[in-house]
Amino acid sequence: MPERRERLNEQIRFPEVFVISETGEQMGVMHPRDAMDIARERGLDLVEVAPDARPPVCKILDYGKMRYEKSKRTTPKAKSEIKTITLRPKTGEHDLQTKLTHARKFLARGDKVRFQVRLRGRERARTDLWCANLEKVMERLADVAVITQRPRHEGRAITAFCEPLKKAAPTKSKDKGSASSEAPVDPPTETEKSS
Repeated sequence: MPERRERLNEQIRFPEVFVISETGEQMGVMHPRDAMDIARERGLDLVEVAPDARPPVCKILDYGKMRYEKSKRTTPKAKSEIKTITLRPKTGEHDLQTKLTHARKFLARGDKVRFQVRLRGRERARTDLWCANLEKVMERLADVAVITQRPRHEGRAITAFCEPLKKAAPTKSKDKGSASSEAPVDPPTETEKSS
C-alpha cells in the first residue's frame, strides 16, 4: 500500500480547519487561507495532519524538515551480512594474507565472515587436518574477531564462522607483522600421511 502524502498549503480545500502552531499551541478553527498567511509570515508551511477529524487538523511547521525526520525513522538500519572467504587446501601464503585482509575489512564493517575450504578428490580423506589448518588461519584474526562456529566438515567443504568483536578496530601494524611471523598452511607431506 503506497504511503499517503500529507496535503499542504493550497492543496488543503476544507472550508475551515483546526490549526496548531509550530510550538504545539492550539490556535483554534479558522479558514485555511488565514492559516496559510500565518504560516507564510513565519516562513513555514500549513500541513494537514488529521484529515479525518471534523474539522480537519492542520499544523504550521517546516514541511521539508518533517519529511526528512519521517524518512529517517522509516529507513531500516543496515544489517550485518555474511561474507564468504573461499580457500583451497593449497592456497599460498600471499593469497591467504590477501583473503585475511578482506576478512578484516568485512569484520571492521560489522559483517560476519564464513570461511570455506573446498575439498576435491583425495583431499577429502584428511578433513581433520584441513579443519586444524583452518582453525590456525582463523586464529590470525583473534584481535578483531571471535569464532562463533569452529571448523567442521559439511559435504565437500569445511566451514567455519566468525563475527567481529564488540570493540574491534583494524590495526595495520599487527596485520603486517603477522605476515612474516606466521608459517604458510602447507598440505601434509608423504611421511605425515603415512604416520
